[in-house]
Amino acid sequence: MSAQFENRLPFPAPARSIAVAHGDGIGPEIMAATLRVLGAADPGLTFHEVPLGLKAYEAGHAAGFTPEALEAVTRHGVLLKAPLSTPQGGGYKSVNVTLRKTLGLFANVRPCVAYHPVVPATHPGMDLVVVRENEEDTYAGIEHRQTDEVVQCLKLITRPGCERIVRHAFEYALANGRRKVTCMTKDNIMKLTDGLFHAVFDEVAAGYPGIATEHMIIDIGTARVATRPRDFDVIVTPNLYGDILSDVAAEVAGSIGFAPSANIGYRASMFEAVHGSAPDIAGRDLANPSGLLLSAVMMLVHLGRGAPATAIHNAWLRTLEDGVLTGDVPAAGKVRRVGTQAFADAVIERLGQRPERLRPVDYPSRAEAVPAAPKPRLAETGRVPADKQLEGVDLFLHWDQDGRSPAALGARLERIAGPEFTLELVTNRGVKVYPGGNPHTLCSDHWRCRFRDAGEASPLAITRLMARAAEAGLDVVKTENLYRFDGKAGYSQAQGA
Repeated sequence: MSAQFENRLPFPAPARSIAVAHGDGIGPEIMAATLRVLGAADPGLTFHEVPLGLKAYEAGHAAGFTPEALEAVTRHGVLLKAPLSTPQGGGYKSVNVTLRKTLGLFANVRPCVAYHPVVPATHPGMDLVVVRENEEDTYAGIEHRQTDEVVQCLKLITRPGCERIVRHAFEYALANGRRKVTCMTKDNIMKLTDGLFHAVFDEVAAGYPGIATEHMIIDIGTARVATRPRDFDVIVTPNLYGDILSDVAAEVAGSIGFAPSANIGYRASMFEAVHGSAPDIAGRDLANPSGLLLSAVMMLVHLGRGAPATAIHNAWLRTLEDGVLTGDVPAAGKVRRVGTQAFADAVIERLGQRPERLRPVDYPSRAEAVPAAPKPRLAETGRVPADKQLEGVDLFLHWDQDGRSPAALGARLERIAGPEFTLELVTNRGVKVYPGGNPHTLCSDHWRCRFRDAGEASPLAITRLMARAAEAGLDVVKTENLYRFDGKAGYSQAQGA
């Protein structure tokens, strides 16, 4: 440890205990390296180990953690977590996803930075942050097999979920001196779900006039991140897109081994490297601890411990500058390749030093970060609920008869519409096939049949329609009521209609 750094000890940060999960595969090695650096830079920290991952699964806990571990994380308020593994087969769910949802960790924050010229990068100067919604979208995990040929996944987007992630992105931009927030969705196709996310972004953005904003369609947006990443600063996006986009950005920046992340909630937050547990190199002192170490820096900033966060980050940058690298990192010029623990030693030796070619960091010491409390529910805000009117129903059928003839199915459906409804259309895989339709459209055994209100629609009328369908030998596997909210259709139109 440098004399310069010794003279600064101890930091005036109060004692603080954090929960730590040592993880699986390479997890214990990179956690050991990270905790040694943390202990050298911030002696006020103590660590409380919680069992997560394979050990918990093997002990019979299907979620990958015990109730006691969950209570410990909540009590500490922060969790520093090494990569975990999930057993193959047996219906096990990812402990990462389960933890995020159980703890309400709604915001995934992933900085993606290029370290050129020390580490070769296609785009020197890249420095962007992806803020990903962490709980909703298709990651709600609501899937069903409905017929022999068709499975479905429900994409759930909520207004409260959109509001808190978008607001978090803007608050992050303010706190970190960022100039622009870009929203990415696919609302040219998913007009209701992604349309809601975009609309909420526009609403929230109006409250931050000092920050530039833009919206991009996710496909071209991802392409631009790969080719012109310096055009971006903070990106906010729904769950699935953010998962893909943040990996693309980390790879473009130079190495996913450097990528840290924070998962922020109102009662607890979790900090983890982006990469996986890499069991193929476990126990060989080969793993790069940088992603977890930088995640620990994010944790210290979150806790308001700016001085040790600054010291660690600058020492890490200086280590890169001095050419001390683990074997996975591409490099320009002369380097010294080291193992996991020797890399941690090199960072500790440089505590108190600042980089000379890479841009140094300076984190302020301040109160522990607490996300703004969620907005009250609609009933508590005084806002008037939308006028909701039922105007029909979509019946989804498993039907594989008469050569899958849309005309044959349409004729049977016309007969069961009854006095309450008229049959408006039938679609297959979202494409209108009756009435009319193109004979070349590929049809599966899964059909959406839209019945429009004929003047007597009601929930009870829908149950009678379903009973008539059953009596006619039609297998109804799902229904969706059709509503208007304040006069606007709350359902999608059929392609080709």
